[in-house]
Amino acid sequence: MNHWLDQFFGLSHHQTTVRQEVLAGLTTFFTMAYIVAVNPAILANAGMPTDASVTATILTAIFGTLLMGLYAKRPFAIGPYMGENAFIAYTVVRVLGYSWQSALGAVLLAGILFILLTIFRLRRWMVDAIPPALRYSYAAGIGLFLAFVGLNQTGIVALGAPGAPVRPGHLTSASVLLSIFGFLLMTVLTIRRFPAAILTGVLGTAIVAFVTRVAPAPSAWIGRPPSLAPVFFKFDLHSLFTWGFFPVVLTIFVIAFVDTMGTLIGVSARAGFLDKEGNLPQIERPMMADALATTFAALIGTTTSGAYIESATGVEAGGRSGLTAVITALCFVVALFFAPFISAIPPQAYGPALIFVGLLMLAPITRIHFDDLTELVPAFGVIVLMTFTYNVGIGMTAGFVLYPFCKVVAGRAKEIRPALWALTVLSLLFFIFYPYT
Repeated sequence: MNHWLDQFFGLSHHQTTVRQEVLAGLTTFFTMAYIVAVNPAILANAGMPTDASVTATILTAIFGTLLMGLYAKRPFAIGPYMGENAFIAYTVVRVLGYSWQSALGAVLLAGILFILLTIFRLRRWMVDAIPPALRYSYAAGIGLFLAFVGLNQTGIVALGAPGAPVRPGHLTSASVLLSIFGFLLMTVLTIRRFPAAILTGVLGTAIVAFVTRVAPAPSAWIGRPPSLAPVFFKFDLHSLFTWGFFPVVLTIFVIAFVDTMGTLIGVSARAGFLDKEGNLPQIERPMMADALATTFAALIGTTTSGAYIESATGVEAGGRSGLTAVITALCFVVALFFAPFISAIPPQAYGPALIFVGLLMLAPITRIHFDDLTELVPAFGVIVLMTFTYNVGIGMTAGFVLYPFCKVVAGRAKEIRPALWALTVLSLLFFIFYPYT
């Protein structure tokens, strides 16, 4: 058995072992398993049934991660993206007023476009045109956005009184104190380098919530996976043919391919997969796995999916081959049967995870050149507009407009690649046709 695994996954070539890959796969699962609770909780704000969303989330992770392990043979896990799910729930549905079925239609279209772009090798050409300053600002902006969502979910921040957009929540209430406890627990576990800090924080806080009756306990802990019927093949394509929906499609498309490329390159750099030019050999394979996972996700009823940055924890644990991803996928299979418990996890438990993940996503901001205004102004525009407009798409497209503007004004237009000009035009169309409310 070990000999077959060695041959199929190239364990000897990557200087790894079956035991090392299993441990790495478990580590990746425990650091990203919070998505099983958090993704359905976010999508519930769009009106999507929580139980069915749990099943869709897990099946998407299983499908995409197995594809990454068996086809691309890389130690990257795939799951529904944080950020994109929030954009669909809070912006597309709650602010713009579209149905979640229409949002899934946009995700499906994005997945099909990704497949075509990957086949013709155009997706990498487009992503390579996005300058590093914007890439780093996306991570920081989405991080602050998620943190703000988490602060609202937990009640730490509430809607403001007249004259102020927000105000402190009831900071001495049992539910808010429990949320603060959850955040501090994740902080302590992470500082102590506990490999499953976020998941442990979510589970530990949930149990305390059940025991103290801050939240109702689950009716069961283990059971059959909930039916997919309420969300399966429920996507709606009618909105795709309206100009008002164009900004939604553009945003989902842009966020997804930027997230994937950033994760693939970032984690590959830590794993030592990049060549001398900084490129990932056979990058089309993991990109195709990501494209197929996004298409699959829309079909079965969840949002854009792709390679998870938490895969870096498995790489740190020694994962170097697709076997790591296969082990992670098998863990998600087991998670299918704990859906009753996962669905009962309250916002006091998963809200701190949103805040903590947002905190972790701020790290790339240190790589922005603060002494170069042609880099800093577009990055600043991305970060503040993502956060303060409560709209990820506004921030991203503003960056595509501000970056060429600053470079042209500085007489440095040669630094702008042709594909970025195309994204600038699309972004201007975004603002022209955006369905302002």
